[in-house]
Amino acid sequence: FHHTSTSHLCSCSKIVSDEKYQDPFQLGRKDLKNLYEDIKKELLVSTAELKEMCDYYFDGKGKAFRPMIVVLMARACNSHHNNSREVQASQRSVAIIAEMIHTASLVHDDVIDDANSRRGKMTVNQIWGERKAVLAGDFILSAASVALARIGNTTIISVLTQVIEDLVRGEFLQLGSKENENERFAHYLEKTFKKTASLIANSCKAVSILGCPDPKVHEIAYQYGKNVGIAFQLIDDVLDFTSCANHLGKPTAADLKLGLATGRVLFACRQFPEMNAMIMRRFSKPGDVERARKYVLQSDGVQQTTYLAQRYCHEATREISKLRPSPEREALIQLTEMVLMRDK
Repeated sequence: FHHTSTSHLCSCSKIVSDEKYQDPFQLGRKDLKNLYEDIKKELLVSTAELKEMCDYYFDGKGKAFRPMIVVLMARACNSHHNNSREVQASQRSVAIIAEMIHTASLVHDDVIDDANSRRGKMTVNQIWGERKAVLAGDFILSAASVALARIGNTTIISVLTQVIEDLVRGEFLQLGSKENENERFAHYLEKTFKKTASLIANSCKAVSILGCPDPKVHEIAYQYGKNVGIAFQLIDDVLDFTSCANHLGKPTAADLKLGLATGRVLFACRQFPEMNAMIMRRFSKPGDVERARKYVLQSDGVQQTTYLAQRYCHEATREISKLRPSPEREALIQLTEMVLMRDK
C-alpha cells in the first residue's frame, strides 16, 4: 500500500521531479556548511558542564532536516522574487535559530517523557539529570532568542516567537484527551501542528518575508511548511509501531507507553471500539500497551495514517508549485516524497 498509493497520489509531482530530479540534501548542503559550528558559537558559555550538555545534541550527526527546508525555501522565494538564488545572511540565521529551537524542545520533551534514548544515544536527562537538562533546554532557547533579536526585524521576531508559544500549547494539548471521537482527531492534528509543524511553517514564512515582499508568497511558504510538518509527524507516528528501536533511534511503541493516542491508534479505534476505554485511561492498566499495539497492527491504521500523510504532502506540493520554477522548488517537491518514504 505504502509504495503503490504514494506513486499514484504524488504522480503530479513525480512527473516534474523525475524530469529534473533535485536531491534536497545535495542542494542545501552548501548553505548548511558549518551549521553546527555556527550554532556552537551562539552557545558560548563559561560553565564547562553546560557547554558539554549543549554540544551533546549538536554533534553534526543529525540530518538537519528543518534547516535544510528553510534554506531551500529561502532560495526558492528569492528566485521567485528576483531570480537571486543566494541565501541572505539573515535567512541562514533563521535556519540556525530553527534548529536551536527544535533541539531545545527535544531536551525538554525528553524530560517530560522521562525518555532514556534519543537518536540512538542516551538522553541529556539520563546523563546529567532532569534539573540540569531543563536548564540546558532553557539556555539553548535563550541563545536562539538572542540570535533572533540580532536579525533586527520585528516581523521576523513575531513570526518565530509564535513557534515557542505553539510548542508550549502543543505540550499542554498532549497532556489532555477528548472523549468524543471526532474531537479527539481534531485535537490530535492541532497538537501535531503546534508541536511539530508550526516550527517548519513559521521558519519558512520568516525566510520568505526576508526574501520577497509579496504576502501571497509568505502564505505559500507557510502552507508548504505546515503541510510537510504534519505529514512528517504522521509518518513518525507510523514508524513508532513499524520500525525497530535501533533503526528509529528511540524505543518503539514509546507513544503508547507515554499514554499517547497517535493517528494510527485513533484510526484503529474505529475498528476496535474497545480501545476507547484504554485511550481515556491513557493505557495505564497492566497489559494495555500490548493489547493496544496488537489492535493497531491488526487494523488498517497504518494505511489510513499513511494515506492522510500523502494528502498533506499533496497539498504541500500544490502550494509550492505556485512559485516560479527553480531547482530549489523542485527539491522541495522531491522532499514531500522523501518524507513519505522515510523509514527512520
